[in-house]
Amino acid sequence: MKIKVIIADDNSFVREGLKIILNSYEEFDVLDTVNDGQEAVDYCKNHDVDIALLDVRMPNLNGVEATKIISEQTQTKAIILTTFDDDEYIVDAVKNGAKGYLLKNNDPERIRDAIKSVYNGNSILQEVILDKIKSNLKGTKETETKIDTKMFTERERDIMSLIAKGYSNKEISKQLYISEGTVANYITSILGKTGLEHRTQIAIYYITGKVD
Repeated sequence: MKIKVIIADDNSFVREGLKIILNSYEEFDVLDTVNDGQEAVDYCKNHDVDIALLDVRMPNLNGVEATKIISEQTQTKAIILTTFDDDEYIVDAVKNGAKGYLLKNNDPERIRDAIKSVYNGNSILQEVILDKIKSNLKGTKETETKIDTKMFTERERDIMSLIAKGYSNKEISKQLYISEGTVANYITSILGKTGLEHRTQIAIYYITGKVD
């Protein structure tokens, strides 16, 4: 079964370029391309779409605004795909339910892998974007966190720290000498305590101390 994708970008060159790239992979079926966030929302409400690739800066509704509506009102998973790595957009997109945030200058294989990963229930946030958030937190060292430490066990804090550094569950299990299943259980506990939905939001929360 192919992964059904739509592409929303106000640049026709980008839209058609991505469509050609994704259609070259047998895993994808690009259902349509649209010009702005409102068109993306309308399409997702009326069609069975697995993944919506959304540019950040679009007329009518931008990618962040469209992500919120799509995440709340449809089963479609949103990935922000942009040339702009602005902190304000990154954090807002994740809060609004984006399952991934990628820069457009990635190799096609990286974009393909990201779409497949999100489709399979994961979330992705590139290191360069995560580093951008960290670097712009004035007066906060990279190793510091603003979370309420009393809310979490020491092991949960360790896992949150590694998630914020971009580690996968497998890498965390090796780092802490525990099984991947145990890592998953801790992540479930962290999500329950914070009300967050996925690991990308955990990373943002660990760095900023904010859940909304």
